[in-house]
Amino acid sequence: MSSDTLAQSAAVPETPDGPDLPRIVPQRRLGQWTAAVAVLVLLGLAVNSVLRNDAFQWGVVADYFSSDAVLRGLWLTLWLTAVVMVLGFALGTLLAAFRLSANPVLRAVSWGYVWLFRSIPILVQLLLWFNIGALYPQILGVKTVDLLGPVTVAVIGLTLHEAAYAAEVVRGGILAVDRGQIEAAQALGLSRWRRWRRIVLPQAMRSIVPPAGNMLIGTLKGTSIVSVIAVQDLLYSVQLVYHRTYQVIPLLMVATVWYTVVTSLLGIGQHYVEKHYARGTERTR
Repeated sequence: MSSDTLAQSAAVPETPDGPDLPRIVPQRRLGQWTAAVAVLVLLGLAVNSVLRNDAFQWGVVADYFSSDAVLRGLWLTLWLTAVVMVLGFALGTLLAAFRLSANPVLRAVSWGYVWLFRSIPILVQLLLWFNIGALYPQILGVKTVDLLGPVTVAVIGLTLHEAAYAAEVVRGGILAVDRGQIEAAQALGLSRWRRWRRIVLPQAMRSIVPPAGNMLIGTLKGTSIVSVIAVQDLLYSVQLVYHRTYQVIPLLMVATVWYTVVTSLLGIGQHYVEKHYARGTERTR
């Protein structure tokens, strides 16, 4: 008998019923459980300090949460978000097509647009559009101040800003589609439109939807910046109230809760849209 066989025999003691197999001992995770308990305790203390702090004036928050002024501001915020996202992605898709074009002029124009509008902060863009009348007092024979109101300026400024980011999102999604898929569709004799509708776009959406969902949520929160040009969105509406009542903290909490509720609903919707376009992938199985 070899020395290795003797060593194995010594390591596993024999019993009347056969060799005694080693007992599996579960790994102790004392550090992880300690950290989890500490985090839960700190979280509980934080929540308790918020709920039991009289300075938040939760009764005032409840009174103004569904007031007419706040709901009108919320409606304008939702409307502005929807319009900006639709127009921004429409323009962004066109810019992405220009960027992927074989025409060098279209590629240069698309690249320059994205470079310019990603370089200028959105607040600066809004203020420039709000004061565009100083550069162009009249547009098509109409006074600029009458043609471009605060809401119109907000739509233009936010749309041009979002289009620059949407262009890169769409371009990245299209480039993520394997070139072999397009070549296979060409070999089958599919037209260009059918290739894009049936082959490219369904696969590109897997890469487009996650950043687009993040852009949607970011746009919803970013609309609060239009309050600087007196657009009566959700934030501006609560500001009008607390300038009159001097109840700053509870009115800001009203806006905070509404933003949290709407962004949470958008996040749930994004999850199901991602799940829809991820059907058939290895990860979902």
